Amino acid sequence: MIAHHGYLFLAIVCFAEAIGLPVPAALALLTAGAVVAYGDLHFYFVFGIAWVAMMAGDVILYFMGRVSGWALLGLLCRLSANPETCILRSAEYFYRRGKQTLLFAKFIPGINTMSPPLAGSMKMRLGDFLEFDAVGAALYVGAYALVGYLFSDALRAITRGLRSAGFAVEVLLGIGLAVYIVYRIWLYRRYRLLDIVPRVPADELARRLAEDAAHNMLVADVRSHGYYDADSERIAGSIRIEPNNLIEEIKTLPKEREIYLYCT
Repeated sequence: MIAHHGYLFLAIVCFAEAIGLPVPAALALLTAGAVVAYGDLHFYFVFGIAWVAMMAGDVILYFMGRVSGWALLGLLCRLSANPETCILRSAEYFYRRGKQTLLFAKFIPGINTMSPPLAGSMKMRLGDFLEFDAVGAALYVGAYALVGYLFSDALRAITRGLRSAGFAVEVLLGIGLAVYIVYRIWLYRRYRLLDIVPRVPADELARRLAEDAAHNMLVADVRSHGYYDADSERIAGSIRIEPNNLIEEIKTLPKEREIYLYCT
């Protein structure tokens, strides 16, 4: 496909992956690098077009995240086994590494698509986002295209081997796809069984707090890093817990009191 349709196909694949579609841009970049080695494409055009396509997708998700916040993050995570883990894992990278997360995010499955909208939803300055995301996209595109260029002979040998195997490869791919689907269904059912989180309406919590003369209740603000503002209003008497540092935070909580959590 890349040898025949060249830059357009590469741009479409890179843009599709950047906006969250399950498309293997890394494989396309490897292949494009190999095609460059045989003189059918130019490396600078491959690099530039792929980089622009990825940046375009990232900027779109950044502004969508800025407008929609958690709604877009939840939509992107919905195909994962556990959407809340998907979001918190991405937020944890930002909590611990800040803007530098964008430099390597594209190399980490799951984090690559989540980083731009998460940066937007956390109100990261557009200039900072463009600066770090541009470098991260350049590292990603350059690394895979360069590997494809250097190992073009090996990639050609693999391609010829797959073609000669023919039907056997199709059978193996079909079996692998079926196993993957069954695995995803099993994961989904497993997490659904564990997804029993008791909830209480805000007015009910207010009533309980008013009746809690013995102070047996504790209310904790667990808004994610980037959404929590120390100067913003919160429930009177509540404490702050950083959700990306739960191991340490939990040690300080009293075991004899009822604990209620609220987030964004």
